[in-house]
Amino acid sequence: MTEEKIKELISNQRNFFKTGKTLNTNFRILALKRLKKAVLSHIDDIHQALENDLKKSAFETDMCETGMLMSEISYMISNLEKFSKKVKKTTDISQFAANSFTVPSPYGTVLIISPWNYPLLLTLEPLVDAIAAGNTAILKPSAYSPATTDVIKTIISECFPEKYIAVVDGGRQENTALLDQHFDMIFFTGSKAVGKVVMESAAKHLTPVVLELGGKSPCIIDKSAKIKLAARRIVFGKYLNLGQTCVAPDYILCHESVKDEFIKEVINEINRQFGSLPLNNSNYGKMINEKHFNRVSSIIDHNKVIFGGQTNIKTLQISPTVMDNVSFNDKIMQEEIFGPVMPIITFNDIREIPELLYPKPKPLAFYIFTENKKISDYLISKCQFGGGCINDVIIHLANSTMGFGGVEESGMGSYHGKAGFDAFSHHKSIVDKKTFFDMPIRYQPYNIIKKSIIKKFLY
Repeated sequence: MTEEKIKELISNQRNFFKTGKTLNTNFRILALKRLKKAVLSHIDDIHQALENDLKKSAFETDMCETGMLMSEISYMISNLEKFSKKVKKTTDISQFAANSFTVPSPYGTVLIISPWNYPLLLTLEPLVDAIAAGNTAILKPSAYSPATTDVIKTIISECFPEKYIAVVDGGRQENTALLDQHFDMIFFTGSKAVGKVVMESAAKHLTPVVLELGGKSPCIIDKSAKIKLAARRIVFGKYLNLGQTCVAPDYILCHESVKDEFIKEVINEINRQFGSLPLNNSNYGKMINEKHFNRVSSIIDHNKVIFGGQTNIKTLQISPTVMDNVSFNDKIMQEEIFGPVMPIITFNDIREIPELLYPKPKPLAFYIFTENKKISDYLISKCQFGGGCINDVIIHLANSTMGFGGVEESGMGSYHGKAGFDAFSHHKSIVDKKTFFDMPIRYQPYNIIKKSIIKKFLY
């Protein structure tokens, strides 16, 4: 799409927003219902598209993409009226007589830039929140997942006119053209490097941003953990979507005393979940493209691989891989892995963990496996991260009653449910001052009596 067409699209959306139609909550609810119906009517197309782009199985698509999307839509439809109401606030006696309240207001025309790893969910879930809050929106899906983008374009065109919701297809040129424009808010999911570009572009117009990034999310295995169950849950989360999940456990910090047992159970779980030949498993996915296949392959140190390590460039697959005796100086620890490789680092004292992690970028997710509540409480209070789980991985992002987001290098702002509604809203603070009485104290001339009254009420 040309820059002129993009400018026209934004102008048309601004004009539509000015009509005030999106301010009506019934309008928003009907829009969400149309979106839900359209997604369900294209389930087979979605399955095929995600198989083409990422070799995702239909089950995994239903669990991690359409299922979570349907949950968010249903939650928003059920709660939108409540979220949209004004909220009464306490008014200080010094403001007598008055009532105070906040009222949510949509930003206007927003830009949603989404990644390729969960291309349907991470495009349409932010859109659900944007619609619920009363915005118009332009979607920019990743060029790396073209089949899913085509389905998204079909769904959106069936549901909405372009002046309300539109999709801009394309690659870097279209991204640049979009970021050169003035939006009322930008929502971005992707890498830290591109996040910096988005934030720099937004700064030119002082546009508010929500950045959902990533990072190296640690997974702590305490000596008290139920090792077999921990291995089962970690293997699921680590190798889901071939590790191409922003909240996947990036690496393991395992207590030295249980490392051997943990490795044994991880290998057992890989065999149980994926079979002895994972690359022949029809439900085992692939890397998104050759570029990312080569990047992940290049950071595997085969001298430290104790399980897996097989690759197939023709199918863009890397088998579930485990590396032992890894240090923070190894190549694989210098960047987010975003692939099916599990490095294991050991520790001897839980008090080492905050000191180890403090100098490093704050991760998007943080996982602790322990049966000792004091240890989980200690790590949660001492370590900084976006969100996480105790005795599980990744599931915290599936709860619409909690916000999901990172901190500093792993992002800013959060969404899902009420947090998503708030992310796409500005909450106006209003004082409604009554006219039947007017306190004269604030008006000149000032005197000693007024000064003493001010101190009494305000100090």
